[in-house]
Amino acid sequence: MRKTPRRSAFYAATATAAAADGPLGFAERIASIPGLAHDVLIGRYEGMTRGRLFLMLAAAFYIVSPVDFLPELLLTIPGLVDDVVVAGWLVASLFGATTAYAAWRGDQAPTTADDPRVVPGEVIRS
Repeated sequence: MRKTPRRSAFYAATATAAAADGPLGFAERIASIPGLAHDVLIGRYEGMTRGRLFLMLAAAFYIVSPVDFLPELLLTIPGLVDDVVVAGWLVASLFGATTAYAAWRGDQAPTTADDPRVVPGEVIRS
């Protein structure tokens, strides 16, 4: 495949997210995306709206599509900047969404939900 500026921006943003510390590795994040999308669409996971999921999907299509609001051929620097901004937003959104989804999924584990010694609640800090 030919390396385009758009693809380079996406790879740079992805590499940044992959190197970031967090509870999940890059492979686990990618693997959790279908489950996240499914749970959002059926209404089981309320940590993300369907609208935000749609925006993420639209951003992914924008990055890979040949149609561009600011084409690189005519406007070199601004044409690249819009792609970098969209790719950065998408990666950051996926990073946050997969982290929150993993935490939610861990809280919903059957071992703690069915354990009579566990009392559901939340920590209130003063």
